[in-house]
Amino acid sequence: MGRAASSGTMEEPPIRAEGICADHGRHGGSPVDVLYEVTLSIARGELAVAIGPNGAGKSTFFNCLTGVLRPTAGRIILNGEDIAGLPPNRVSHKGLARSYQITNILPGATVLENVRVAVQSRHHAWSMLRHRYSFPDLIDRSRAVLEAVGLRAEEEELAANLSHGAQRNLEIGIALATEPELLCLDEPTAGMSVSETRSTVELVRRIARDLTIVIVEHDMEVVMGLAQTITVLHYGEVLAEGTPAQIQANPRVQEVYLKT
Repeated sequence: MGRAASSGTMEEPPIRAEGICADHGRHGGSPVDVLYEVTLSIARGELAVAIGPNGAGKSTFFNCLTGVLRPTAGRIILNGEDIAGLPPNRVSHKGLARSYQITNILPGATVLENVRVAVQSRHHAWSMLRHRYSFPDLIDRSRAVLEAVGLRAEEEELAANLSHGAQRNLEIGIALATEPELLCLDEPTAGMSVSETRSTVELVRRIARDLTIVIVEHDMEVVMGLAQTITVLHYGEVLAEGTPAQIQANPRVQEVYLKT
C-alpha cells in the first residue's frame, strides 16, 4: 500500500506495521504464534480493509495496532513514533481511535453524553461528576459529531434504546469525537440488517473523505464496495495485497478465501 504525493515523492504513511508477530499464549509449553512477520503500511487518506478466513489473525493484528495486545516482535509506527506495546489510552491520545466488534457504549447514558465524554477526554480533564453544560464547547462539538453520524435527533435518547445499527454508528461517533487521524473499525456492519448495513457503508464513505481508515470486515459486498486497498491475511501472514479488482482476480485468494 502507499500512494505517491502530487509532487512525485512518496508521502510518509501515517501508520505502518513492520514485522509484527504475536501469540495468544502457550500450548504444550510453547508459544502459539498467530501473527508472523506482518508488514504493511496505510497511505494517508486511504480506506484500507483487512480480510481473511476465521483464525487468519485479523482481530489479533487489529488489537496490536490499537494497543489492546502487545506484539511479541516488530514495530508499529504512527506518525513517525513506535507505539507498539503502548496501552489503548495512550494510543488514542496519539491520534488513533477504534470501534469494537462488540458494541462498546454507555447504555445508561444518553446519546449526547456518550459522545460528550469522548470529546471531553480530548479537550478537558475528564470528570463524570461535572455538569455536562460546564463546557459549552463540548456540547457544540458533540452535536457536530452526532450530526455527522446521523444521530443528532436522538441526542436525548438513552443509548440502550437505540437500534443495533444506530448503536454501532454511535460507537463510530464516539471514536470520531476523539478527533483521530486514523480510525480503525472492527466489523462495523456485524449483526446489521441490510438497510442498516447500507446506512453504515454510506456513513463510512462520508467520514473517509477526511480520515485515514482501516477496517476489519467479513461481508465481502461491503469490502468490495468500500475498500481502496485490501490486505488478505491467512494463518497469520499477509497472503496478498491490492485493489478490490486485483484481490478478486488473485488465484491464491480465490483458493483460500473467496472460493470462486
